[in-house]
Amino acid sequence: MSEKAFDIEKRSFEIIESEVDNRQYNENEWAIVRRVIHATADFDFASKGRLLFHKKAIESAFNAFKKNSTIITDVDMVLAAISKKSLNDLQLRAVCYISDATVAEQARMQGKTRSETAMRYACKEMDGGIVAIGNAPTALYEVINMITEGITRPALVVGTPVGFVSAAESKEDLAKIDQVPFITNIGRKGGSAVVSSIINALMLLYLSKKTLSS
Repeated sequence: MSEKAFDIEKRSFEIIESEVDNRQYNENEWAIVRRVIHATADFDFASKGRLLFHKKAIESAFNAFKKNSTIITDVDMVLAAISKKSLNDLQLRAVCYISDATVAEQARMQGKTRSETAMRYACKEMDGGIVAIGNAPTALYEVINMITEGITRPALVVGTPVGFVSAAESKEDLAKIDQVPFITNIGRKGGSAVVSSIINALMLLYLSKKTLSS
C-alpha cells in the first residue's frame, strides 16, 4: 500500500470511529465491522445485530489460517478482492471454481447453477477451510446442505450474499446451523465488497496477533 493510500485509509477509519459507537461489538468484531463499513460506506452495518458472529467464528478462522487452509469463494470478484499480500504473508491459497469448464459442464448436466456446482466441486478443499460467499444465495444454500449431509465441515462460513431473491433467507438459515462457525448479516445487503472485507480483516487480525506474539 502506498503512503498516500495508507493515509486515506487511516483518515477513513478515523471518520468511522468518530461517527460510530463501537462498544456494541468486542474489539476483534469491531475491527471486522469497521472494515466492512470502510469498503461499503454503509454505516448500517454498525447497527447491533446487523452483522452476526458465531461465538467461535474468529477463533476458528485463526486456526484455519494457522493450518494454511484454503479459502473458497463463490465468484471471481470475491477472489480478486481478497488481499494477495495477506494471502502471501500467511501462505494461504484462495480459489474460485465458478468459471471452471468442468464445473460448467457438470452444472449443465445436473440442471444446477454453476455456483451450486462449484461448491460441490470444492468439497475436499472446503473441509477445514474457509468459505466466502458474497453473491450467490444458491451457493450458500448448497454449502448449508453439504454441512447438513455431513460431507464437509468448513472451519468457517462467511455468507453475505446480496439481492432480493433468497439472499436474506439463505443467511437466516446459515445463522441457524450448529455444526460450523459463521459470520453473516441480516437482510438483503451484502456482496463481494462485504465478504472480501471480512476475510481481509480476519487475515490482518491474525497477522497482527502473530506480530505481537513474536
